[in-house]
Amino acid sequence: MLKHLLSRFGPWSFYKQALSIALPVMMQQFIMSMVSLVDSFMVAGLGDVSMAAVNITNHIVFIFIVIVNTICWAGGIYIAQFNGANNADGMKNAYSFKVIFAFGIAVLAFILSRTVPQQILGLLTTNNAAQTEIVIAGNTYLNIVSWAFFPMAISMSIATSFREIAKPKIPLIISGTTALINTFANWVLIYGNLGAPRLEVAGAAYSTLIARVFEVSAFLIYAAAAKAPFFANLKKMFLIKKKLITEILGKSVMIFASEISWITSETLMIAMYNRRGGAEVVAGMAAGWTIANIFFLLFGGLSIASSILVGGALGAGKLDDAKQRAGWIKWGSAAAGLFLAIPGFLFVSFLVPLVFQNLSAGARANTLGLVFVILAYLPLWCYLNSQFAISRAGGDTAMGMYTDLSVNTLLFMPGSVLLSFFTNLAPVTMFAALKLTDIVKIFIARHLLRKEKWVKNLTVTH
Repeated sequence: MLKHLLSRFGPWSFYKQALSIALPVMMQQFIMSMVSLVDSFMVAGLGDVSMAAVNITNHIVFIFIVIVNTICWAGGIYIAQFNGANNADGMKNAYSFKVIFAFGIAVLAFILSRTVPQQILGLLTTNNAAQTEIVIAGNTYLNIVSWAFFPMAISMSIATSFREIAKPKIPLIISGTTALINTFANWVLIYGNLGAPRLEVAGAAYSTLIARVFEVSAFLIYAAAAKAPFFANLKKMFLIKKKLITEILGKSVMIFASEISWITSETLMIAMYNRRGGAEVVAGMAAGWTIANIFFLLFGGLSIASSILVGGALGAGKLDDAKQRAGWIKWGSAAAGLFLAIPGFLFVSFLVPLVFQNLSAGARANTLGLVFVILAYLPLWCYLNSQFAISRAGGDTAMGMYTDLSVNTLLFMPGSVLLSFFTNLAPVTMFAALKLTDIVKIFIARHLLRKEKWVKNLTVTH
C-alpha cells in the first residue's frame, strides 16, 4: 500500500525544478500577505469597527483581484505555451490581451466603487449590530483605495507574465520593495507619525495607493529596460490578433464563470455568518482570513509551477511528459499542504494573541478558530487547486467551470442559507461544515481530468 502510494510521487529532481519556480512566487505572495497582516495589525489598534471596515472593504478589492487574475490566467495559458514554443509574437499578443481587458475591469470596478459603495458594503454586513459604523468607515477607505485599481491591473498583468516565462524573481523583488513602502506609509499616515496628520482608516487607504503607484512604475520601467519577450508598448498592444482574442476570451469566460461562482458563494457565506453578533464577528473572521492568506501562498506557487512545467511541455509537443508531470504535481501539492499545515497550528497559536491583542476576546477567538479549520483543509485544497491548474495549463477551462458551478450552486450556497437561518451554529463551525463540499469537487475534477481534454498543444494554430 505504502509502495503504491509512493509511486505516485515524482523524482526529487522534478520537485526541485518545481520549487525553483514556485518558491519565488510564494515568497512574493508571502510578502504581500505580511503587508496585509501589518495593515490589519496597525488598523486593529483603532478597534473592532475600524478593523471590520477595512477588512470588509478589502473583500471588494479581493473580488477585483480575482477577476483580474481570471484575465491573467487565460492570457497566461498562452504565454506559457508560446514560451515553450519560443514564439515571442504570440507572447506579446497574449500579454496585450491581459493589459487591455484587466484595465477595462479596473474602470468598471472604479465606477461601481464610486457610485454604489454603501450598498455594496451593506450587503456584506446585513443585520450586523455595528453595520452603520462599519459601512461609514468602509466607505471612507473605498473612496481612496479604488484609485489603486488602475495600477494594480497593469502590475498584475506584467507580474504574472514574468512568472509564466519562468522569471518569478523580478516580481518578488518589486513586491518586496512595495511592501516596505506600504508598511512605512501605514506607520506614518494611520497614526500621524513624523509630523503627518493622523488619518486612521483613510491613512491605510492612502498607503495602499502610494505603494501601488510605485509598484506599477517599477514594473513598467523594468519590463521596458530588460526587453521582456512578452512586453509590448502601447502602440503595438492594439495590434493583437483577433483570432487569439476570441480564443482567450473563450477561456476567460469559463474561468470567469468558475471564479465568479466561487466568489459569489464565498461572499454569500461571509454575509450569512456576519449576521450573527456584532463587530467582533466581522473583525475576527476578517482577521482570520488575513492570516490564512499566508498559507494560501501555496496555491499561487503551485499554479505557476503547473502552468510552466505542464503548459511548457504541452507547448513543446511533449504530451506524454506533460501527463506524467501532472500526476506528480497533484500528489506533491497535497504533501506540500500537509507539510505546511502541521507547523502552522503552532505558528498561529502564537501569532493571533500577539498581532491582534487590541481586538476583543470574542474577535480573537473567531480568528483562531477560523485559521485552525483552514489549516485542517489545506492538504485537500492544495490537491484541488493543482487539479484546476493542470486543466487550465492545457487550455481546458471548462473543467473548473463545471466543477465550481455544480457544487457551489447546488450545495454550497443553499447550505450557507440553510445553516444561517435554521441552525445556531457559530460562524467558524458553519464555515467548517460548508467546506466539506470541496470533497465533492475533488471527485468531479478527477473524473473530468481523466478525459484528458487538457492534453493539448495550443500553439500549433498560431
